[in-house]
Amino acid sequence: MNMSAGVVLADFFSGCGGSTRGFADAGIEPVLAIDWDSDAAATYRLNFPETTFLERDILSLSVDEVEEVLPPRGEAIRLFAGCAPCQPFSGHRHGPTALDKRSFLLLEFLRFVKASNPELIFVENVPGMQRLSTSRGPLAEFVDEVSKTHDVSVDIISSADYGIPQTRRRLVLVASRLGPIKLPLPTHGLETGEPHSTIRDWIGSLPPIEAGQEDSEISNHRAMMLSDLNLKRIRATPEGGDRRDWPRRLWPDCHQGGFDGHTDVYGRLRWDSPAPTLTTKCLSYSNGRFGHPSQDRALSAREAARLQTFPNSFRFTGSLTSQGKQIGNAVPVLLAEHFGRHLMDHVAEMRRIGSMSIQDQSGKVAADIEQAARSAA
Repeated sequence: MNMSAGVVLADFFSGCGGSTRGFADAGIEPVLAIDWDSDAAATYRLNFPETTFLERDILSLSVDEVEEVLPPRGEAIRLFAGCAPCQPFSGHRHGPTALDKRSFLLLEFLRFVKASNPELIFVENVPGMQRLSTSRGPLAEFVDEVSKTHDVSVDIISSADYGIPQTRRRLVLVASRLGPIKLPLPTHGLETGEPHSTIRDWIGSLPPIEAGQEDSEISNHRAMMLSDLNLKRIRATPEGGDRRDWPRRLWPDCHQGGFDGHTDVYGRLRWDSPAPTLTTKCLSYSNGRFGHPSQDRALSAREAARLQTFPNSFRFTGSLTSQGKQIGNAVPVLLAEHFGRHLMDHVAEMRRIGSMSIQDQSGKVAADIEQAARSAA
């Protein structure tokens, strides 16, 4: 293997490209992306025109098709990122059901890992991925197999601890066959002395718009329409508040009987705190705490993208509903960048250690020769 080579990325389940953008910002070259969603594919191609995109279901994808796109073995260090759809692992108390085939997409990713044996691996998903099903579960099988060839580190992290303005908890895994590797240390939070990023930090400077409006200068700064009833509801909701602040006449029918659950729906965000986890419904006022902190509307697509740490230059295609889905499904750009820099530092360290080993061996040979010369004299 050429340890002086650059690092290239194959982004499986790439979605619209959050992980690709972050890894590219860390100095990793994206050469391949794979996803079956046509809207996500259009957004990806718009933002990464030079990267090969395979709009395919991974179940029908062959190892040879992937190898044809990648640089020949030994000419580059390969990073395989596999951030499979998280919905099978979300909201299931006992883990994914056997009927949801998406639960085993991680093992489809494993098929490519075992065949290509990349030097580096990155996986991100919801914490529920670690829950075992009635069998051993896909994560346990994945870790067992990868551990045969790679050093593996896996844990549950809070995205807020890495500068993302969300309390987004995720299971992350990094693996390397170059040498021992650990997860990067947090950059924000009590242990670091650096305060968590807030909603104000990331969207406070965007110009105001109304529900149903779109800004003419900032791409994707568009918010969904609200019904007259929902306009009354959000106007009755203070910053950080929710439906519990409304007069009873505004309550949904399902709450009229005294149901107290789902307090985040119809909620407003709070300016000086991180947001909750953005979901695929992050542009909908009625599907979570996605109401703007002070304007009478839900988040715009650009605001949601900023809370996922996408740069303004990143453009989204498709309907507003589709844009919300793409944004909610994405790996936060800054999180991928942070892990990408950690992987690049790891490669640099392995190169340094390899070079040091050679130098040490050369020094030992020189000392042996000198000792032999003295003995001969």
